[in-house]
Amino acid sequence: MPALSDSLAEPTRRPYRPSALIAGSVVLHLAAVGGVLVRPPLWPWALAAVVVDHLGVTAAGLWPRARLLGPNLRSLPPGAAARGEVAITIDDGPDPEVTPAVLALLDRHEARASFFCVGERIARFPQLAREIVARGHSIENHSQHHLHRFSILGPRGMHAEILAAQESIAFATGAPPRFFRAPAGLRNPFLEPALARTGLTLVSWTRRGFDTVSKSPAQVLARLTRGLKAGDILLLHDGHAGRSAGGTPVILDVLPPLLAAVRAAGLKPVTLRAACA
Repeated sequence: MPALSDSLAEPTRRPYRPSALIAGSVVLHLAAVGGVLVRPPLWPWALAAVVVDHLGVTAAGLWPRARLLGPNLRSLPPGAAARGEVAITIDDGPDPEVTPAVLALLDRHEARASFFCVGERIARFPQLAREIVARGHSIENHSQHHLHRFSILGPRGMHAEILAAQESIAFATGAPPRFFRAPAGLRNPFLEPALARTGLTLVSWTRRGFDTVSKSPAQVLARLTRGLKAGDILLLHDGHAGRSAGGTPVILDVLPPLLAAVRAAGLKPVTLRAACA
């Protein structure tokens, strides 16, 4: 892939500000080391404190909607909610067998969505990526390879995954993503510095349908529409899509009644970029 200029591959960097949990963790580690140096017999207590701290930080990374490791967009800004907007986000694609049908359904309901795409799949199907954008949707960053071990990568590996996806998407569509979603929503303390470095905003969701594992469109729809309100961010999948008992990708059975429910509630599906403009 040809190298891209920084202005095309990356949005403007933003400053990294450690969360209270991360700042406290750093202070605790320094205090533990200092305490052991001053009073060596304290080492068991210092070690225990560090272990408990590590468990807490790990637990925060395993909670996709947590803000303990840094900023995390779990719902749309108040202005978007006031306008009656919701965001439908679609992960793990593009998939040439599923995504075109998803686009047709969105067109039929005059709805816009945000596709969190895997960089290597964008590189394989660049025309499909361009079609997503041409129909008024946005493509955001879901890492380059969607690694199962993404949440245990070090700072260099995590930044490389994010930046490679930025380049793949920008090369195919001409514009870099503005938002990022971690594979499976799992992360570690190295993610926020990498996102700040690439100018991206972490996005999770208000509710998800679990449509990669559920074969019941009715159950997926119920999870997404229960308590549906303005400002919600909803999660579905066109890649790794689960299949209904009839063999249809669940998202294709869920989208029509979901979009009908959104309209019946007086809400408007928009892209994350439009909602956060």
